[in-house]
Formats: sequence, structure tokens, C-alpha cells
Amino acid sequence: MLDVRRLRLLRELSRRGTIAAVAEALTFTPSAVSQQLAALEREAGVALLERTGRRVVLTPAGIALVGHAEAVLERLEQAAAELAAARTGLTGTLRIGAFPTATRVLLPPALAALAGEHPALEPMVEELDPAEVAPRLRAGDLDVALVHEYDFVPAAPDLALDTLPLLDEPMYLATPASAGGATLADCRGEPWILSTPGTLCHAMTVRACQAAGFAPRARHHVDDFGTVLAMVSVGQGVALVPEFGAADPPGGVRLTPLPMRRRTLVAFRRGAAGHPAIAAFTAALRSCSPVTASRA
Repeated sequence: MLDVRRLRLLRELSRRGTIAAVAEALTFTPSAVSQQLAALEREAGVALLERTGRRVVLTPAGIALVGHAEAVLERLEQAAAELAAARTGLTGTLRIGAFPTATRVLLPPALAALAGEHPALEPMVEELDPAEVAPRLRAGDLDVALVHEYDFVPAAPDLALDTLPLLDEPMYLATPASAGGATLADCRGEPWILSTPGTLCHAMTVRACQAAGFAPRARHHVDDFGTVLAMVSVGQGVALVPEFGAADPPGGVRLTPLPMRRRTLVAFRRGAAGHPAIAAFTAALRSCSPVTASRA
């Protein structure tokens, strides 16, 4: 019989490529991961891995087994959801991941509504960038998460996860008010305020500028949109900000709407859509989410 925990390790290895990366992501030691994968090979009776230098490549049998692992893990999520639905009332913890503006704008009213409907359910929120969500969901560290994607940075497909659309919001070019109106192309020579490299917000700005025919010259790297707008207001650069990040901008900032959007989605492990806690959380979000509109 194949061990489900070892199948999870094989699935992570297929995505990360090295034993060390799997160990770091799942807080194991590399030797423990190697031992568990060796045990899985013994259970399977065929070679699942080939080592090429420091990387590990899955054999055809290993690749096929990952496909079966995805199906098995999805069915286990469905089983857990059905068992939870058979219980009376929602209890226990619901581990939620969310990006900063969602934590500030979307979660407070949704959590209040959730507490009113299901007082025995204990939501636990962790703020993180959407780029970190997928491995945390796959590893079981999170149950559900709010993620976003941009027109220029679509979400990468992940067979282990499902998403439901929640809302979308417009994007704005933030420039000093003294500079007058501007387009992206007008700002090719300006200093830019970008998010931290490796985040989706950073990739969005870089790709949007590239689509306008230039590479942005980064002066500052700042993740908090309120701070970004404060720096724009004193002439420290220009930036792209979403609607939720542009609420109550300081004086001295001009916000010009752009023909691009940021979309927010609810993400969870495939097979878990029917889990009553996740369904209740999604319903609370949808009942409380603001309707965004472009600024005049």
C-alpha cells in the first residue's frame, strides 16, 4: 500500500526539483525527505527518481504516480469535506491566508459576518504574498486563501488547487499632482516605486511597463500601498496601485485609471470546495465584499 504522506512528498518534489527545496518548504530535514522517498520507491517496486547532479528528476513511473497522487489527494479532500458536512455546526480552526490589502479591506467585515453565523468556528489569519500561497495550501498549512492576479501576471495553473472568483478592481497610475496627467509611456524616464522583487505586484509593474515599451527604473522598493502613495506625494517616484490600495490617497497625488485590472480569488485545495467551513467563509466574503468602481 502506498503511503499518502510520501505521495505528498513526491508531488512537492515534482514541483520544486530538489530534495533540499522540499525539505525547506515542509520543515523536514533533507535526509528525512530522502528516506521517505526511498521508502515510497520500495512500496512502488519501481524506480521513481533519477539523480542528475544536485537535482532529482522523476522517472516516467514517478511522473505517472504524481498524476495518481493528485487524484488520490483530491478524493481525500472530498471525503474530509463530506465528513465535516455530516457534523452538526462548524467548529475548530479555519487557517486563512490573505494579501495585505485583502486583510485590511475584505477580511474584517467577512470575519464579523462569519462569527455571527458560526460562533464556534475559529478563523486564524496569516498575511502573506499570493506567490507564497500555493505551497502553503498544498502542505496543509492553510485551509483557504485570498489571492490575486493581474492582467499581465496570470496565475500559474496548479493541479492541486482550485479557485473561485471573488471580485476585480481597477488599477491606477499614481503620479505627483504637480506633474499633471500622464500615461505609462509618459513615465518611462521617471523613477519608480516598485514592490519587493519576487512578488506579484513587482512583476505586474515591470510587465506593464515593458508592454508600454520600457523597463522601469526602480528607486524604491515598498510593499505597503499607503506608503507608496505617501512617497509619490512628495515626488519620490511614480507607481501602479490597485483600487483597494488607493483608498484615501494623500494630497499631492494624481490617480489616472489604466485599462488593466487586479482580480481577487478564493483558493483552496482541489476537492475542498464542498467543505462547510470553506463554503461559509466564501459566502461571507461574497456578502460583504465592496463593489469597486473606477474613479472619475
